[in-house]
Order: sequence, then structure tokens, then C-alpha cells
Amino acid sequence: MSRYRPPQPKRSAYITREGWRTLERELNWLWRVRRPEVTQAVSEAAAMGDRSENAEYIYGKKQLREIDRRVRYLSKRLDELTVVQERPSDPSRIRFGAWFTVEDDAGQETRYRIVGPDEFDPGQGLISVDSPMARAVLGKTEDDGVNVALPAGTTTFVITRVWYTTGEPDGG
Repeated sequence: MSRYRPPQPKRSAYITREGWRTLERELNWLWRVRRPEVTQAVSEAAAMGDRSENAEYIYGKKQLREIDRRVRYLSKRLDELTVVQERPSDPSRIRFGAWFTVEDDAGQETRYRIVGPDEFDPGQGLISVDSPMARAVLGKTEDDGVNVALPAGTTTFVITRVWYTTGEPDGG
């Protein structure tokens, strides 16, 4: 059986200022706080003697490998990313960083913001620019209808609001 995995599709290299800060904070915490703590614990476990049967030592080494892997990933990814800070020239159109509200056929409204693939959080309404919803609404304006291919089938939505502030559409 082969261990080959096809390469992942290239993710968008855009991120909001908030997302950049979050990744940067995580990198700094891992490198300056968490890694030294784990290194100290591994050092103390190694001093106890036989490492082959020392669970604290083995687990600590595993944690260090995971931390180092994440630090390498974040360092590389932060170098690749482009922070999108400027509002588009036409703020009535949905672009990267826009908040928007859509209404489905049942009349239920849902609020989303288009962000980079490194910062999406569906629970907070943050969707990746690479998601089917984001692809469907990019460039659209209020009152435009869009068809979105979802796992349950294609659904039609109507865009009811578009804004670029950090909070609610009334400036909050």
C-alpha cells in the first residue's frame, strides 16, 4: 500500500490584519513560552535516568517535535501571506474582508466575513475566501442572488447587506 498523498490545492495567500496578528501571537507564544517550558520538562525527565521507559521524556520529545513543526509552518506561512488592509474602491461590492448578510429561501439571515484560509471560523461567521460561499458572492452587491453548491445541494441566497467595518453594519 502506497503512502503517497496528492499535493493539497494551493491556498490563497491573503489574510486580514487581525488574522496576521493572531498567527504572529501564536508563533511568538510557541517559540518564547511553550517551547522553553517543554524543553525544561524534557531536560528534567532525562535526568531521571533510563529514557527508553520514561513516559515523561518520550511524551515531551513528541511535544517538542509538534511545536517545532508548527513553528516551521507558521514562519513559512507568515512569509507567504499578504495582509489586505485597504477597503476596495467600490465598497458596495463584496471583496476580501467584507462582512455581508445573506438570506436563504426560508427567510433566515446569516452573517459572514470573507477572510483568509488561515483564519476561518464558521462559528463566528468567518469564511475562507476559497469556500464555495465566498467564491459565489465575490464581486456581488446587495440584492444580488447567488447559487451556492453546498453538500446538501445547490441553495439560492440573496445578499441583503454589505459592509467593511469590524462590527455591525450600523458602524458598531
